[in-house]
Amino acid sequence: MATFPANCEFPARVVAIDVGGTKITGSIVRYDSAEAEPVVEDSRTVATEAMKGGASVLDKICSLACNLAACAPSSPLGIGVGTAGRVDAKSGDIAYANDLMPGWGGQPLASALHERSGLPAAVLNDVQAYAVGEARWGAGRGADTCIMIAAGTGVGGAVIAHGRIVRGKHGFAGEVGHMASSVATGIPCACGGSGHLEGVAAGSGIEARFFEATEEHLSGAEISALAAKGEQPARRIIKEAGFALGQAIAGLTNILDPDIVILSGSVVKAGAEWRAELQRGFDSQIPAIQRDLPIVDAELGGAAPLIGAAENLIDSL
Repeated sequence: MATFPANCEFPARVVAIDVGGTKITGSIVRYDSAEAEPVVEDSRTVATEAMKGGASVLDKICSLACNLAACAPSSPLGIGVGTAGRVDAKSGDIAYANDLMPGWGGQPLASALHERSGLPAAVLNDVQAYAVGEARWGAGRGADTCIMIAAGTGVGGAVIAHGRIVRGKHGFAGEVGHMASSVATGIPCACGGSGHLEGVAAGSGIEARFFEATEEHLSGAEISALAAKGEQPARRIIKEAGFALGQAIAGLTNILDPDIVILSGSVVKAGAEWRAELQRGFDSQIPAIQRDLPIVDAELGGAAPLIGAAENLIDSL
């Protein structure tokens, strides 16, 4: 659980913002005591409209956060954010973002929120925020160390050790999508490299590989449906996606020896054969004594990144 300031009065509230490529969700996260489970309330959503540029997105986030703070029954402790892109651990700036959010890289998110609202602000990467929420109040509750893997359009990850997010020197710890994968050898990655896990295990990678094999543009869900019917090459591509991700999880497990691994994202719905191949890939690279590691689905859904962002803000005070 979060560590509240000694003089904190309850109920305590935090403005929490979850920034994605298509929508921005804001809520008030309420704590009735230092030990109480957080409650997400007064949720609001606006379209990101990322193609309007980073400055426009920044203004939307600040406006949403300020409106929520103004409507809160008591002055919030601050503003916590989980956002797409890589976040500078020291400044709270957006250090890097891909072309799905043009101009988002370089935006001074934490300082802009503080200047507009007068409140403290703390910013995490969206998967890191998701991981904090799940580790403390969701599928990882009670675990000392856990790994979060988010497999959707891309593949992201985060590490929780002793209840705290591991951010690394730059704030980029957990970027598992850019780990090398033998299954992805020779496949270009959106980052400019090649042979990375994201190229085979992410939804975008699955769709690109299917198109390369068939010249058909299908969604990941449609490809999974074909795979469930045994149709090739969909079945091969889905199986390879699961196997590659399982191998990557094993590599992280060999380094960190976690209590649990938590999965989220659209690819997690790819079907029973994907799940079986994930386990097979994991088992192929891990000692037998660790093969009973729980690899489970996330529990909190859209509340996880909001709760995680709020917890990170409280920890920063």
